[in-house]
Amino acid sequence: MAVDPTGDGLKRFLAEDPGGPVVMLNLLRFRDGGEQSYARYSKTVGELILGRYDSEVLYYGKGSTALVAEDGQAWDAVLLVRYPSREVFARMVADPDFQAVAHFRSEALSEAVLQATVPVG
Repeated sequence: MAVDPTGDGLKRFLAEDPGGPVVMLNLLRFRDGGEQSYARYSKTVGELILGRYDSEVLYYGKGSTALVAEDGQAWDAVLLVRYPSREVFARMVADPDFQAVAHFRSEALSEAVLQATVPVG
């Protein structure tokens, strides 16, 4: 299962840019013991990197009771992060400081969804 953005995915993400801020939806499924690795990743990104790119975590929570989901569709955690633009997000993931800790995210997850959202209305 994919857990990290690809070059082709980033190109499409940038090409389909409607402009303005973007809120990224992260649906996360952890490997056994992966929460510790993800906590290390998110602490470093949150403390050292997001502010550098004028970005912020809007919400981070653990998955709870799934009211509507097929077996295996429940997620361990949900994260919403706001970035000033898609281009800023792309610059952040290319930042050497981000790259130095990104492996903690990859090691933590067995499956993920990383989806850009656009405002309605």
